[in-house]
Amino acid sequence: MGVGAVQLMVRIRWIWKGEAMVGLPNEVCQVPALKVLMNSIVWNCRGASKPSFQKRVREMVQKHNPAILVVMEIRVGGNRARQITERLPFDGAIRSDAVEFAGGIWVLWNSDRVDVAHLASIEQEIHFTVKVLISNVIWLFSAVYASPKCAERHILWNNLMKVADLHNMPWVIAGDFNEPLVNDDKFGSKAVSVNSSLLFKECLDKCNMIDIGFAGPRYTWTNRREIQVLIQQRIDKSFVNPQWCLLYPNAKVTHLPRYHSDHCPVLLEMQPGVSRGKKRSFRFQTCWLLDPTFPDIVSQAWGGANNLVEVVESFTRNVVDWNKNQFGNIYTRKKILMARINGIQKAIAFKPSSFLLKLEVDLLRDLDLVLNQEKELWALKSRVNWLVQGDRNTAFFHVSTLVRRKRN
Repeated sequence: MGVGAVQLMVRIRWIWKGEAMVGLPNEVCQVPALKVLMNSIVWNCRGASKPSFQKRVREMVQKHNPAILVVMEIRVGGNRARQITERLPFDGAIRSDAVEFAGGIWVLWNSDRVDVAHLASIEQEIHFTVKVLISNVIWLFSAVYASPKCAERHILWNNLMKVADLHNMPWVIAGDFNEPLVNDDKFGSKAVSVNSSLLFKECLDKCNMIDIGFAGPRYTWTNRREIQVLIQQRIDKSFVNPQWCLLYPNAKVTHLPRYHSDHCPVLLEMQPGVSRGKKRSFRFQTCWLLDPTFPDIVSQAWGGANNLVEVVESFTRNVVDWNKNQFGNIYTRKKILMARINGIQKAIAFKPSSFLLKLEVDLLRDLDLVLNQEKELWALKSRVNWLVQGDRNTAFFHVSTLVRRKRN
């Protein structure tokens, strides 16, 4: 075990003893699972400096509301890494930055929902505890980005087994393992290496880890080549131990549609199907003022109303319908395209063909077009906000930034 691994073990042992966490897991496991929305997403983004990265993160946050986001292979470090994470809708961050534009892991979270305590990190792993604030449940999360080099992966497996000896907490190990475990985890090229997969399995057994299955496309990575040289693998996974399963018996793993990267984001839902809360309240969008048909909506509201209350109710009802038809078509098209892409990627994982690969390329191209149209719509809204706010622009954007960071 290298010097970094030794320091990792010493630090974890010292922190857990210092915080009197030995003996805590049994108490934690007795806490009943609460109906709380507590999702996490793990994603090999293949570069965080691309403009599409921030766009994709915001889309996932809006749709899946993760309390924790782990991104790998960020390929950026230093001040640039800090600037990027500060623009994302999370207010907590642990950064193990890229080395010479290779690798790197970020852990991002919302501190109003979870309390994250950083234990230790080295090149291929970050270990931290998660305290769910609403329930006071505490568990261990190990985020990994395994090296493509076999010898270095063996160091990671050994480190994880060392960590297993230090605690008996509820535990999640998630990330890009760069190692298919069984033959069903791979399509194309050479068969899965038995020797390598056995070492991986030995690590999982030692850590008492369980694969709770998944929904979505079978493979999480593809080389995006033609059918003759196509390779697909399930190497991005979330494993949990039995103590964690007792906390979240209904937990579910989903492979989200793959775009902007050759890896699928992996969603871990602790309580699938839990409502995200109240229905979003009505908000007036200033960009409506630029549409020539908008005055007709206002006129209709005033036309048959007897008082101001009726005007407001009529206007709200009509403008919501009008907005859905006038502006909502972009979002509907995006939703339909993402559903089709997800279906195509499932089909490619089951039985790839040149037709399906070409169809995936065409759908991804259509999705890029819709995303650009959506970007233009938001740019239009930003320009209108600038005009409406006038000299108060600085305060306006400061408040907007605060709101975005708290928005789930």
